[in-house]
Formats: sequence, structure tokens, C-alpha cells
Amino acid sequence: MKRFITLALVFAASILALGAQQTADSYNHYYTNLPVEIEAPTLATFPDNSVVLTDFGGVGNGLELNTEPFRKAISALEKLGGGHLVVPAGIWLTGPISLKDNIDLHLERGAVIVATHDRSQHLKGSKPTTLISASKRTNVAITGEGTIDGNGHWWRAVKRDKVSDTEWKRFLAMGGTVSDDGKLWYPYDLHHSANIADSPEAQEKLRTHLVRFTDCNQVLVSGVTLQNAPKFHLIPTRCTNVVIDGVTVRCPWNAQNGDGIDLSSCRKVLVVNNTVDVGDDGICMKAGAGESGVKYGPCENILIQDNTVYHAHGGFVIGSEFSGGMRNIVVRDNLFSGTDTGLRFKSGVGRGGKCEGLYISNIVMTDIVGEAIVFECTYQDKAVGAKVKDQAEMLKAAPFAPEFCDIHISDVVCRGCATAIEAAGIPSLRTIYDVEVSDSVFFYHQSATAIDDHSEITTTNCTFATFEN
Repeated sequence: MKRFITLALVFAASILALGAQQTADSYNHYYTNLPVEIEAPTLATFPDNSVVLTDFGGVGNGLELNTEPFRKAISALEKLGGGHLVVPAGIWLTGPISLKDNIDLHLERGAVIVATHDRSQHLKGSKPTTLISASKRTNVAITGEGTIDGNGHWWRAVKRDKVSDTEWKRFLAMGGTVSDDGKLWYPYDLHHSANIADSPEAQEKLRTHLVRFTDCNQVLVSGVTLQNAPKFHLIPTRCTNVVIDGVTVRCPWNAQNGDGIDLSSCRKVLVVNNTVDVGDDGICMKAGAGESGVKYGPCENILIQDNTVYHAHGGFVIGSEFSGGMRNIVVRDNLFSGTDTGLRFKSGVGRGGKCEGLYISNIVMTDIVGEAIVFECTYQDKAVGAKVKDQAEMLKAAPFAPEFCDIHISDVVCRGCATAIEAAGIPSLRTIYDVEVSDSVFFYHQSATAIDDHSEITTTNCTFATFEN
């Protein structure tokens, strides 16, 4: 029996390695006919070693906690020099998982990794810990056909006006705490999960992300489904050589801060063939705020192609924080269907930097709730219960203002939006200029454009249509 299992693992490792090589070869065509030269990522590679979670005491019955089996399996692979950790079909309840160099976390079809609802398991000291993370690692991956579930409803506050009566009753049935004005439900004083802070507001700040790679090189996320994160779903931060391919990201449409894919200060990135349906921004670029953003540097050499975004606050988004800058980004051949906005550029004083060298083309949009294209330079990040700050005071105190320029948008077809193009700059600064929208068609419901006098946007060969009177 042991010999059979060993042979099976060798065969599985060979198939995984072959698949990785085939995938590497298949990415070359994405870098043809680009409007600007983009440096392609160097792909993650892994040794042919393979282990199965069950060999380290893993139990996929949805009841047993598998934090320790995951740790042991990763440690064993690390000693072998890396390889593939295979998670079979089943429900694998766990606390945080930390990936090491040269390790691919491979979820087979029917495998579901679920974050335990015991929120204390997700704290390191007094700080929240991402469910699956890697820090300062090389060659790390999450692949396969399985699912990673963040159990986010145990964490997120809920706005009363964003749920039906039936949904509201379901949250109340969990226990929790309703704000004095009745507008918010907090997962505080729940029936089956102890508090991890002294107040609902303090606990709200401890929400954890689902998957995060920080300061890593050669990262691959492929095939898996990421769902129901307590906060953001997939966050490569200050990473180089990243491929995100064929991933499904999903959560309730009203999930607070439920971002899909967020790249922050990353370089040499390919985002292709993904499907996103989330509660906040869909595919989003960030680069830090203030001096720390400048230190971390820009998002650059990024290609985003052949993705579909359903519900999201924006299909493709820049911001709100990008003091480190944005440059050399191509976004093409994507579908946005039912998003609040299509192409969303948002920032504000204290959070902005220079966003330049963007080439966006062949975007199809349907049923956009608000603007097909929107530039906003007075954005504020408003957490649950936060107050709006005075913009004039912020401008005096913070030198970092957004600068959107050298942006080329073409061949957009949008059927259904409130406004085709909207832009609001900052009167005292040159924040939106050298922006061109060309060869595009917009069918709008309210207005063709709402571009203020502080925004320099040129439209060439664009059609704006609406219903006949």
C-alpha cells in the first residue's frame, strides 16, 4: 500500500510540473501587439515533490481544526526543498496558513479550505492574521480547482439599508449588536463566536484578509475560487513576477470592503481569465499613501486581459491610495457587467501620486449603475462609522494629491450607464490632464458627460446615445 501511495504521489507531482510548464509556454501570446512594451513576469517553478494533507493528520470533515496539519505538511515540504501540498476533496477547517519558499498549495476539485469561525485563531498578539499568507518568499502558489472560504459573515458589519428584511433577520439570529440608530449590525456578542475586542468598533478594525502575498517574488494563483473574505480577497503587495490566472472571486454584493483582486506596488504582473463578483472594487491597483507609498514605489509593467467583472464598485480601479505612482499598465479585452462604475480612477489629497502611461482598450460594459468612466480627486476612505473630513483642511495638511495623466482609453462599448464620462478635479491643482477617450460608444440614461472645468479630457470619434424623447 505504501508503495502504491508513493507511486501515486510521484505521478501527481509529474502531472503538476508538466502543467506548470505548459502554462508557462501559453502566456507568451499575451505580450504580442501591445501598445507599449511591458516586461513579462518570470513564472514560479516548483520541485517535483508532492505530499497530501491527510498524511499529516488532516481531516476534511468540516469539524476538525487543520491548522497544525497544514503547518506540518508545509514544514515537511520545506525540508525537501519545496513542492506541492495536495489538499483532497473535503472541508478543511483551519486557522492561518503560512506558505514557504517553493511551495504550491494545490486544491483538488471538491476541496474547500474554510477559515474557522473562532476569530481568536486569526490573531497574532493583538493583530489580525491573513488566512493564507506568504512574506518575503520566492516561488509560491495557490492552484487547483478547489475553494478558499473566509467565513466573512462572522466578521463584517452590515448596513441595514443594504439587506432585505429576511437577510436582516438572519444576521439578528446570529446574535450580534445593532447600533443605537439601527443602521448597522456588528458581529459583536455573537452566539457562537467570542469577541476579540472591547467594543464593536474596535473589533471591526480587526477584520482579516483572505489571501495575501507580501514582498514575494514569482507568485502564481491559478484556477481556485476565493470567496466570502472578512475583508479583501487577494492582495499581492510589493511583489514582483505575479500571475493571477483563471481565478473566481466572489462574495455578497453588499460585503463591506469586499475587494476582489488588489495589486499594491507590484511589478511585472499578468492578470488574465479571472471572474470577479464582489462587494467593493473588482480589479484594483494601489501603491500606498503618503511617504510610505513613495518608499514602496509604483505599480508598473502590468497586463490585465480577458477578465470578467460582475458586481463591484468598479470593474477596473486605480486607487484610492497610490502615492508610489502608477505606470506602464495595459488593460484590454475585459467585460464589466453590472458594476457600479466601469473604469474608476479615485484618490484624494494625502493619498495620491502620479498615474501615467495607461492604455485601456476593447472594454465591453453592460448595465453600469453609475459612470462608465469616472475620475474622482476628492475621494475619502470612509470606514464603517467614520466621519467625512474637511477637504480644504486636508489639502493644507497633505502634499500628496492625485495626478491622472497620459491615459489612453479606446474602443469601449457601453450599453447602459447613468453617465458615460464624469470627472472632478481639484480647483487649485492640475490633477486630470492628457486623458483621451476615443473610438467608443456609450448608451447612457442621464447624461453623456459631466466633466468639470478642472479636468482636461479629450473625446475623439465617440458616440453618445440615449433614449429618444
